[in-house]
Amino acid sequence: MSVQVCAAQTKDAAGCMDSPLITRFPGSVITVCTNKPDDSFTFQIDNAKSKAIEGEFHQIRYQFPSSASKAQVVRNLNTALRTAGYTMVYDTGAAGDFTGHMGKTWIQFMISGNGTILETIVIETQLTQDVVANAAALGGSLASSGHTVVNGILFDTGKSDVKPESAAALDEVAKLLKGDAKLKLYVVGHTDNVGTLVSNMDLSKRRAAAVVQLLVTKYGVTADRLAPYGDGPYAPLASNDSEDGRTLNRRVELVKQ
Repeated sequence: MSVQVCAAQTKDAAGCMDSPLITRFPGSVITVCTNKPDDSFTFQIDNAKSKAIEGEFHQIRYQFPSSASKAQVVRNLNTALRTAGYTMVYDTGAAGDFTGHMGKTWIQFMISGNGTILETIVIETQLTQDVVANAAALGGSLASSGHTVVNGILFDTGKSDVKPESAAALDEVAKLLKGDAKLKLYVVGHTDNVGTLVSNMDLSKRRAAAVVQLLVTKYGVTADRLAPYGDGPYAPLASNDSEDGRTLNRRVELVKQ
């Protein structure tokens, strides 16, 4: 009877490398990694709260050497984050789970007693809206409920200029209007509840007006078929208590006149 002995991995997994933000614990080996330009990860920020961060995503799993104790690894990596200037928002101490952030960069470590280190990094970015509803779907929602959310109309934070990435969504709105010459719409801007009511009402009005202006000047829709309106934070789709909810609430809707 033969016994197969599995040797410990001695080389990093193919295509994997350390993050430039923090060095590995000496002697550790990367067993697996994931890198995505756009993704979301939920970071623990205290014992009762978590925060979903979207952006450039990197996750690395290390096997640290058997000669090192878990306490040694936890102490070294935790100190390295603090020394680098990261604010620690979650730290379980000897248990080995901790989260730090600096600006738009978030790092979480989960260190286990079996010799593994899971390092997750998300660099917060404004993600693009890659999927938009087509004209037929927008028209169907208008017919069934009298209004529809137009995903993919994008603005920078606090600004009313329509971003170039909104072209695909605006194309579909223009097709909808050109396909039904009698259709008239209110274009309604919505915000979350961050900031003052006055500023949010003003911002939502300016954003709706910017969308109308583009549809008229660039797409040739006659001005009497569109009316801009700002609803600010008054009609949320979700709770403003979470970032996911606030993201849903920042939107442009079409309402049938």
